[in-house]
Amino acid sequence: MECQTDAFLDRPPTPLFIPAKTGKDVATQILEGELFDFDLEVKPVLEVLVGKTIEQSLLEVMEEEELANLRASQREYEELRNSERAEVQRLEEQERRHREEKERRKKQQWEIMHKHNETSQKIAARAFAQRYLADLLPSVFGSLRDSGYFYDPIERDIEIGFLPWLMNEVEKTMEYSMVGRTVLDMLIREVVEKRLCMYEHGEDTHQSPEPEDEPGGPGAMTESLEASEFLEQSMSQTRELLLDGGYLQRTTYDRRSSQERKFMEERELLGQDEETAMRKSLGEEELS
Repeated sequence: MECQTDAFLDRPPTPLFIPAKTGKDVATQILEGELFDFDLEVKPVLEVLVGKTIEQSLLEVMEEEELANLRASQREYEELRNSERAEVQRLEEQERRHREEKERRKKQQWEIMHKHNETSQKIAARAFAQRYLADLLPSVFGSLRDSGYFYDPIERDIEIGFLPWLMNEVEKTMEYSMVGRTVLDMLIREVVEKRLCMYEHGEDTHQSPEPEDEPGGPGAMTESLEASEFLEQSMSQTRELLLDGGYLQRTTYDRRSSQERKFMEERELLGQDEETAMRKSLGEEELS
């Protein structure tokens, strides 16, 4: 849409002042050409109007041309700015690629140098380890064998499990025999004391004149029967104690033998594990 306006508007003409009528109206006849010549009088007015219109048109045309020039300059500036921006982005991207390539090359070169140094150190360490371990392994195995880490399992089983158990069982057997002898001595002492008391009582009965106290009487027979029953009861108790001791000895022997076998099996497994771990660690050190 367009709207064309004048640069400035003229002041509207002041209306004519018409005073109030005070007299009578009088008319007169004016013929054509008597007052003024229209064509001659309108020429200056038309020149002013045409001049103003042409001047306003020229101003508007100049303004439109100036606006078009400004738009063209603005478009050129934007195109130049866009091209420069694209060039700056291209240069920045190129610089970034160059920097990344430089960093990658530096890192790659550093890794190569690091691997080279590490390889040379490993080669030197391997040569030193081989020279150092040439005489170390025999001495280590010899010292371990002397210290008792490598041993015969049967000999170790006999030394650790069988001999202590044998000594304990011998001590227990000796203790049981001593207890049996002590009990037997006590029983024999009791029987002898009983017999001594019976003998003394028999002598007292021989000295007495009563017939029931004679040596062959029923009182002497009763006392001899009681002594024999007491002796048999003491012997049966001794036999029971000895049998109980043997049963306890066998039970203890079975329990201790099972515990010793389990202990020796665990010791053998631990010894084999320690030897395997030691050989593995020595092999890994030699390989490293």
